[in-house]
Amino acid sequence: MTGSERFAVSRRRFLGCGPAAALAAAVPFRASAGTAQPAAEDYYAKLGVQRIINAAGTYTYLTAAVMPPSVRRAVEQAAYHPVRLKELQKASGEYLARKLRCEAALVSSGASAALTLATAACIAKANGLPPEAIPGGVAGHKNEVVVQKAHRYEYDHAMQLCNVTIKEVVSLDDYRAALSDRTVMTNFFNAAEGGEISREHWLAVAHEHGVPCHLDAAADMPPIENLWKYTGMGFDLVCFSGGKGIRGPQNAGLLLGRKDLIDLAVQNDNPNSDAVGRGMKVAKEQIVGMVAAVDWLLEQSNESMEAEFLRRTAIIQRAIDTIPSVKTRVFTPPIANHVPHLIIDIDPKQIGMTPLQVAEVLRSGTPSIELNPATGTDGRGLMGTPNSIILSTWMLEDGEEHTVASKLRAVLTKARG
Repeated sequence: MTGSERFAVSRRRFLGCGPAAALAAAVPFRASAGTAQPAAEDYYAKLGVQRIINAAGTYTYLTAAVMPPSVRRAVEQAAYHPVRLKELQKASGEYLARKLRCEAALVSSGASAALTLATAACIAKANGLPPEAIPGGVAGHKNEVVVQKAHRYEYDHAMQLCNVTIKEVVSLDDYRAALSDRTVMTNFFNAAEGGEISREHWLAVAHEHGVPCHLDAAADMPPIENLWKYTGMGFDLVCFSGGKGIRGPQNAGLLLGRKDLIDLAVQNDNPNSDAVGRGMKVAKEQIVGMVAAVDWLLEQSNESMEAEFLRRTAIIQRAIDTIPSVKTRVFTPPIANHVPHLIIDIDPKQIGMTPLQVAEVLRSGTPSIELNPATGTDGRGLMGTPNSIILSTWMLEDGEEHTVASKLRAVLTKARG
């Protein structure tokens, strides 16, 4: 038998009864709709990773928000089928831009990545540089970013990835003097607690010089209208975290703003291989999840969300208000994490524990409960003191407010005894 004859025989055997048999052989097995599916394995348990009750907030080190059921379903559905990534990026951007009342939008791999892509876009706009020239070819070109001194923060690194120089200013006169033909962008940290220059003046002066303004609003939802407020004010680019108040995937975010700049950000983003954003991948599941999270969020209201957070907070307050030396108050930050926080002021001598010790007991308990990291500090913008226990209820799952209330009361009363 010749080689071609052997191939023909084996091919006939493969085809069997015809195209249907060939298709069955080629397609991986998938259970039919009527087949009962086994329960998903608990990989936290398998890996020995402890679940927590998150009474802290949407912090990255605590894996941020839990996605609502509709978002989880959208993520799972997206996982079943491959698509062309650029087509999904384009379609999702156009959809989000319509929903969020801006010229253009991009789903990034978080707010920090959005800031990097914004910086790359502004460098490209100012210099006409292609993606492969950023960051290595930026030296010697326009590469200055102007910020207020009070707005310097850890996320300066996100801009510095693009090989920029950051210039600090304090007064409005400093700001005017700092803007030059080497300025590619300004950055305004929306939640900064200091700074002499208002958003309105910051925008006006930059635009007088033809310089685009980026606003970092990563944690600034709610209120929901913030998602279009700042682009409506005139900020050329605005970034948000996807895994905080929007309740999308933690490894997703939004960059919103001018279409010409968003288009340049896309060019500097994954999947383009020779680009600063190549490693900032957003999978198809996260892109769909981000769109679904925005859809979910726009069906909510600020009033209903706040009422629920306050209801949970009141349950914890009632559980501990009767403990001698304990006083409670509710504080809502004006911008970032704009939700009710419960401030619990204690007298460590009467309680027998400091707030940090209370936090550690709760953390090491079962279930493990995490309090806000401002506990036992000067408050970090939350109006606390070193004698304050601080928590928020907006990331609690249903019923967890009762667990937090009982565990916290138990710790505070046992310490007194």
